[in-house]
Order: sequence, then C-alpha cells, then structure tokens
Amino acid sequence: MGEKVLMKGNEAIGEAAIRSGCKHFFGYPITPQTELSAYMAKKMPKIGGVFLQAESEIAAINMVYGAASAGVRTMTSSSSPGISLKSEGISYIAAADLPCVIVNIVRGGPGLGGIQPAQSDYFQATRGGGHGDYHLIVLAPNSVQELACLTADAFNISEEYGIPAMILGDGTLGQMMEPVDFDSIPEPVYADKPWAANGSDKKRPKNVVKTLFLDAHELETVVMDREKKYDIVKQELQRYEAHDIEDADVIISSYGITSRVVETAVEILKKDRIKVGVIRPITLWPFPEKIYKEVKPKAFLSVEMSTGQMVEDIKLASECSAPVYFFGRTGGVIPTPDEVVQKVKDIIKEVE
Repeated sequence: MGEKVLMKGNEAIGEAAIRSGCKHFFGYPITPQTELSAYMAKKMPKIGGVFLQAESEIAAINMVYGAASAGVRTMTSSSSPGISLKSEGISYIAAADLPCVIVNIVRGGPGLGGIQPAQSDYFQATRGGGHGDYHLIVLAPNSVQELACLTADAFNISEEYGIPAMILGDGTLGQMMEPVDFDSIPEPVYADKPWAANGSDKKRPKNVVKTLFLDAHELETVVMDREKKYDIVKQELQRYEAHDIEDADVIISSYGITSRVVETAVEILKKDRIKVGVIRPITLWPFPEKIYKEVKPKAFLSVEMSTGQMVEDIKLASECSAPVYFFGRTGGVIPTPDEVVQKVKDIIKEVE
C-alpha cells in the first residue's frame, strides 16, 4: 500500500487517467463533473498532453474519435445531458472498434433535470445509448478509490478488446472526497494497434478508419463479427462483489453510491437476524449474469437511484428463478438505509 491522498472523486479520475498514459482529453463543462475537466486543464500541459475545451459536447466526442483513430489514449467526460449529445459520436467510435474512455457522472433527468446525483442513465449506458448494434463496456465504481482503479482498468480493457469503455459514476461519487492510494491502481497495459491511422512510414499499408459500408451484406458481416467479440467479452469480463449469498432469503443488488447505502442497511438487517445477501455488479455491461444463475434466494431486490432500470437485467440473469422486487428514489434523491431495511422486511412477509 502506498501513501494515500485525500481527493475529490472527479479529480481522482483525472489523476488515474494521467497515470494510465492518457495525454488527450476533450470535454465541455457540465455539473457535476466539471472538476474533472478543470483538473485535466491544469495537469495536461505539464505532461506534454492535450487538453481542449471544445465548443460543444458534440465537438468533444468527435475529437476523441479522431485521437482514438490515431492510436493514442484519449478520454472525455460529461454528465447525463452531455452524454446524450455525445451519443452519435460514441456510436461512430464503437462502429470503428476504437478504444477510448468516456466518463458519465450522472445527474437527475430526463431533460435538464437537476444537478443532484442519480443512476437513471443505466439504460443509456448498458444498451449502447446511440444508434445501431453496439455495446460499451460499462464499469460502475462505488468509492473514490474505485473511481481511480476502474479508470485505469478502463483504458487497459478498452484497448484489449477495441471497445469504448464508460465509467458510470454519479454526482455523489464525483463530488465526495476520500483517501486514494494511486500506487494500487492497475499498471498501463498497451495493446498493439496495427489499425491506427498514425502514418505508415512506408513500412505498412495506409490505414483508413471508417464506419460506412454501403453494401448491406458487408455491413452485416462487420456487425456480426463484432457480436462475436461481444460474446467473448461477456464470458471474460463479468465482475461483481458478493457476500452472504449462499443461504440468503433476500439478495440485494445495487451499484455505485447506492451500494454503500445498502451495506449499511444489511448491517441493520443482520442485527435483526434476517438472512440477506448482496451482489454488487461492477461491470454493468457485461452484466454479471453467471452469479445470478448460481444463487437460490426467495427473492431478489434491486435498489437504485432510478425508476428501476437494473431490474430487467436481474430478471434476465436469474431467469426468473425468484421474484425481483425494486426499491428506489429518483430525481436526485438518495435512498436511506432505513428505507431499504423496511423494504426487505416487507418482502420477507410476502415470500414467507
């Protein structure tokens, strides 16, 4: 363990990205992620990197597209409405099989909504978010330390598979301060990039990065080849944290900051001798479906800061082996441990 630094979540993402070899950041300010852009604006010139505040979110993601095409480590960050504006560019990057990191520090919506924390962008993140058949690798940290570690992971994973990676955080994680050990984050692992449009030096053919295939059969072949890659990712990259699931009557699932609330609720429930377990997805895509097929509770409970967007994935993963209940707050309201405790007690009464 190295020396820990007290740091705000947004800034920890920036520092982890720099230590992971990212020297190209393109963004646009929006609450509650602006500190990340500010951090990169301050740090990038000192390491010989590029920081550019674009004229819009749309411009920023297309700059990421260009930098990623050249084979460099690049990233952008925004919050919910800004990610919506970036969605077309994200689709282009995914269609070109390019690596990059996209950070979404989620706020309440839809529309402009509010600036308070939320998790209502789950569908947008895990279902692609833009047009066409594609996926992002979606990582969901629940602490400032994990924000740093998963940011470093995201660069490595994105390069390994040639798939854009998203850090799905929320306003609380972005704004809160916690100790961070940067010596414990993953080391950079650089993949070969023979496809990069970075000059041939007459040693290899020129590369052209494109997403346009006017022949329908050719496009179908490209899309289905990418699906094979997604199938590999589904097998290799399911991540989660779980405890007390072997004989639990109720298994609670949550991610991000909400999982911290759930852990406090679990401590209260155990004092009342209620058998409750936890599965915390860390990869939201690929969803950790294997573990849900192995457990046999009387019920599942999804706790979210949304109207219940992860419920569908729990039902699909568990193959409806037990009823899936939901408790959540939305609009920027964070659930309380007492609310979760009461919901579990209500479920116990129903299933017993």
